[in-house]
Amino acid sequence: MTDPASRILYIDDDQALCRLVQRALGRLGHQVVTAHDGDAGVTLARQGGFGAICLDHYMPGADGLETLAALSALPDPAPVIFVTGADETRVAVAALRAGAEDFVVKTPGESFLLLLHRAIEGAVHRAAMRRRHAEAEAEVREARDRAEELAASRALLLQEVNHRVANSLQIIASLTRLQENALADPGARAALASVRNRIAAVAQVHRRLYTSADVRSVALPDYLGGLLTEIGRSVETARIDFTAAPLTVPPDRAVSLGVIVSELVTNALKYAYPGLPEGGPIRVILERHGDAGVLRVEDDGVGGAGAESSAGSGLGGRIIHAMAATIGGLVEFAEGPGSRVTVRFALA
Repeated sequence: MTDPASRILYIDDDQALCRLVQRALGRLGHQVVTAHDGDAGVTLARQGGFGAICLDHYMPGADGLETLAALSALPDPAPVIFVTGADETRVAVAALRAGAEDFVVKTPGESFLLLLHRAIEGAVHRAAMRRRHAEAEAEVREARDRAEELAASRALLLQEVNHRVANSLQIIASLTRLQENALADPGARAALASVRNRIAAVAQVHRRLYTSADVRSVALPDYLGGLLTEIGRSVETARIDFTAAPLTVPPDRAVSLGVIVSELVTNALKYAYPGLPEGGPIRVILERHGDAGVLRVEDDGVGGAGAESSAGSGLGGRIIHAMAATIGGLVEFAEGPGSRVTVRFALA
């Protein structure tokens, strides 16, 4: 079977020259098929299987430029080498602008055939390079489309997982509240309320993730704001002010920060204002200092309200320090007046 790259279509009304080209290029490894006018050449070209097409300009009927336009309109056309006379530079330039790959000037002797052979080899090589380039681009596009489809499927799956986890945690929180309401012991009720707030800190993250287009990050102002609103609803006397810089962190860091905020705010609600049934202000402040985040929980109470959670040896303190360690955080406690707990943490 003949290699299509070596199969050449030569279109020229000079039949003697067609035979000469056929013999000369045949000795150089090409199989040359000839046509003696533009219409016949286009008909043969439409059948395909040619590595290159050589096209004369002056022919009866459609001339070379008209035939070139018809060849260029074919699906996946072979490269065209325009053949002109020595005084037809203007025509050759017009052919190149119209899409010809190259041109060769007819001259007496062997030089024309040698130049024609070289032009054919060059055209075939460039066409092969373009095909390989197009195939490579198609493979890249296909791989990218597959990757985008996979990413979309994974994002949808993650959203569904986060949705289910958030719902499951909400059910656990609701059951915890029912148990809390059924107890008479204030200590037991407070312990269950703390557990419920910890559950809410985790559930809020999953709720944010399944409603977000980006499952790789959590906007802290929205997340912590929602968490504080949820904590505030459970305590009628809560007066929580929240100020936040626009920070985003990965979901696991958001969970750790949410648990820390939950512990500190819950502790301040319980202990900061023992003589005030109506409670007092609690301020939660989130800032950015360079490449680090700074979280502060403050109150104007009796002082020492944050000691249990931040510096003490109780469960709250152990949870705070454990969560801070997972995000490279440093916990600082200060008193007078009131209490202030600061957690410095890495953003990435």
